[in-house]
Amino acid sequence: MINKNVKLVKEIFDLKKISQAPTRNGYGEGLIEAGKKNKNIVVLCADLTESTRSEAFKKEFSDRFIELGVAEQNMASVASGMALIGKIPFISSYAMFSPGRNWEQIRTTIAYNNTHVVIAGAHAGVSVGPDGATHQAIEDIAITRVMPNMSVIVPCDAIEAKKATMASAGLKGAVYLRFAREKTPVFTTLETSFKIGKAEIFWDFNKKPDVAIIACGPLLHNAILAAAELEKEGIAARVINNHTIKPMDEETIIKAAKDAGAVVTVEEHQINGGMGSAVAEVLARNYPAPIEFVGVENRFGESGEPNELIEHFGMGVKHIKKAAKKVLKRK
Repeated sequence: MINKNVKLVKEIFDLKKISQAPTRNGYGEGLIEAGKKNKNIVVLCADLTESTRSEAFKKEFSDRFIELGVAEQNMASVASGMALIGKIPFISSYAMFSPGRNWEQIRTTIAYNNTHVVIAGAHAGVSVGPDGATHQAIEDIAITRVMPNMSVIVPCDAIEAKKATMASAGLKGAVYLRFAREKTPVFTTLETSFKIGKAEIFWDFNKKPDVAIIACGPLLHNAILAAAELEKEGIAARVINNHTIKPMDEETIIKAAKDAGAVVTVEEHQINGGMGSAVAEVLARNYPAPIEFVGVENRFGESGEPNELIEHFGMGVKHIKKAAKKVLKRK
């Protein structure tokens, strides 16, 4: 059942009534709020001002917005220099290009120098849709979480994306924020707790669960729908919103594995190196348990409609249920 303490929307199971918005919208709204509170915040963009939703900041604070053109590598270096003189740069582009194309510049000029730069990667995941494999970043979590001095955050909806953007301004070091292009259910509220580094239980039972489902990003909604269907079949699941992949809330993850004895991870990313891999690393050190992974299985993306692609790549509700039942047999 829904954890009432996290105050999710009442329409969470009604796909016709629940409001939908891209998580990138939350980035644009969060930039405005963060910019009002801190005059040192500057936003840089690589010719994708509208698509990344950084346009709103440009209109509100034109003297703190810099358009660098199609030059993500230069954007990372410029941002690191600005951070060294006290600014808080947010750099905006498609995730395929930042942190994709400019990975080395982020590593050397931002992470290595431990400068406070927020890297906003929009249009991540296969749900980019018709743009196809060249624009579908499904390796970005892996290449960012491996860097020292880097935090990695994947919001589950537009409201959480706004909170994550605002909170990132107050962190130290490099931060990677991951956003999706397509509209997805907005199922959290302003009252839903959000703290970087703290995973939240969105679905649970009074008794110990049979399986823990750990998800990040918009697919968390699919995980909750799957848990509701599993409940009807007599399988108790605990669903965890693991929005912060680094630093991970190890205490909540380990407790879930101990309580359930089996884990399923869900993410719109390559299984190799992603959030599920990070969970597996934590459990291997602390409490080894059977794990199944829902994500992209060592393939590049394809063109298609967003919802069709989620199903095609095995990340739909039925796939999460199947993974839960599979891991239960290994307990």
